[in-house]
Amino acid sequence: MTDTQSKGLTCPACAAAVPVPEGARLVTCPACRQRLFVQGDRGVRRWQLRRVVTRDQVQQTVTSFFSGMNKAGDLKRQAEIKELFLVYLPFWRMMAYVAGWRLGRVRRDKDSTKPVEVEILEEMQWNDAAVDVSEFGVNRVPIAGKNFEPFDQDRLSAEGMIFEATESPTDATAEAAAYFQQAARSKKSLSSTTLEKFHLLRQRFSLVYYPLWVARYQYRSRSYQVVIDGVNNKVLYGKAPGNILYRAGALVLGMAVGNLLLVHGTYVALQILGSTGSSNDDGWALLLVPPALGILAIIKGYRSFRFGEEVEYLDREARKAVKKGQGFSWTSLLEEGLDLNREVKKWLE
Repeated sequence: MTDTQSKGLTCPACAAAVPVPEGARLVTCPACRQRLFVQGDRGVRRWQLRRVVTRDQVQQTVTSFFSGMNKAGDLKRQAEIKELFLVYLPFWRMMAYVAGWRLGRVRRDKDSTKPVEVEILEEMQWNDAAVDVSEFGVNRVPIAGKNFEPFDQDRLSAEGMIFEATESPTDATAEAAAYFQQAARSKKSLSSTTLEKFHLLRQRFSLVYYPLWVARYQYRSRSYQVVIDGVNNKVLYGKAPGNILYRAGALVLGMAVGNLLLVHGTYVALQILGSTGSSNDDGWALLLVPPALGILAIIKGYRSFRFGEEVEYLDREARKAVKKGQGFSWTSLLEEGLDLNREVKKWLE
């Protein structure tokens, strides 16, 4: 007769052997009567999403990706797809009800504020790659509202490559909590915050294996890659050679528009300010708008020229949910301005 109990587990309280009936989640130690919860190595629930997109559909999507003003003009004719294969990447997924309160103040008018209490109760969802996706570029996938199936390794292995999770579940839950707090704060903007408290209720943590098609192609002896959603048939990440004419046009247009705003825009703002006779802070702040827009136009045109040799596309739904270390830096702006002069001279030569 087959033994349906495992006797190899040890009680953490008294070190006695604990029999575990097959499929049981709660057991009692026969020695110290300590109640134990059985989780095991596969304690995190694992799901999968069925591949919907076929190989032929993927080839058409990749061909459509070759079009675009900022990409090489002959890309569609010269590109040759060398590899096309399916992978299943694991993504941590957290669902929870976010409940909390924020106490602070909001602006009533120009010179005063008023107290406000913001109540938050909403179900939110977060997901993030459970492996290093630097090769694929997809940090997040659109899995909200999808029909999940229990993980079947044998079936998925017959279709494509399966990557196992390498990132810690503890780090994933901490990042999910940070995202939920970030999303809760964005519901209402406060001038100042006195107190805030958030709680995550009914947390459901799981691992989802998501199908992605990977297409590798060559253009003028250089290799590029495109990653296509295996459920929705859209490009999530891709690289392509840039168009030199587009880069030059973006640089010239950015410089022209930027200088126009810096010079004429500031002059027009001064005329408006003088005609209205306004002397308050809000009126003089109008003078900062044209220079700011002009600098942004110049930076945009320069970046299109400087980094346009290779076009990188990343779908909004594939970007990482929690972003850190991003912000404006005057040092980087100065460095980009100095590099701009060198790059233009080098390109003209």
